[in-house]
Amino acid sequence: MMTTNTLPARAAPAALLALLLLAGTAGAQPATPPAPEASAASAAAPALTLTPGDDRQGTFKTVQGQITRTHGGQSGPAQVGDALWQGDRITSGPKSAAAVTLRDGTVLSIGADSTVDLAQFQFDATTHEGNVLIALAKGSLRLVTGLIAKLRPEQVKVTTPTTVIGVRGTDFIVEQNP
Repeated sequence: MMTTNTLPARAAPAALLALLLLAGTAGAQPATPPAPEASAASAAAPALTLTPGDDRQGTFKTVQGQITRTHGGQSGPAQVGDALWQGDRITSGPKSAAAVTLRDGTVLSIGADSTVDLAQFQFDATTHEGNVLIALAKGSLRLVTGLIAKLRPEQVKVTTPTTVIGVRGTDFIVEQNP
């Protein structure tokens, strides 16, 4: 069983540093296998079935700690290689992080104690047109934009409960503290 440590309010810079480190290694190395107690928890949780060659919008590239993906009302632990579809929610526990690469090359790095929804994602691999809408309910998120933002940056947005961010850059961090 995992213990939860609460961090002081000034711990936000450490969380952002962890995001930067995670994002820098997202494509470089796979996640380490889960600890034995995490494996037991994974075995008890319902499995989310994936079909190779599916029309996934994204793929988990790095998973560290407790990362849960909710798809169609069904939740389960995320693993490296798992699919992400429009409408899915990613929830991270304490001292946890994940990196997801979307089909257009956009990279989402999700920090500890975060909740992120892939609210909208459409991408045409031929024309590179589409749109991305990420909803950050709480926690921290680093976004490195892909092909959609290169062609039409106004089609990439991140929302929080109080803000809508229109993307004009290629790499930024958003933090939402409830």
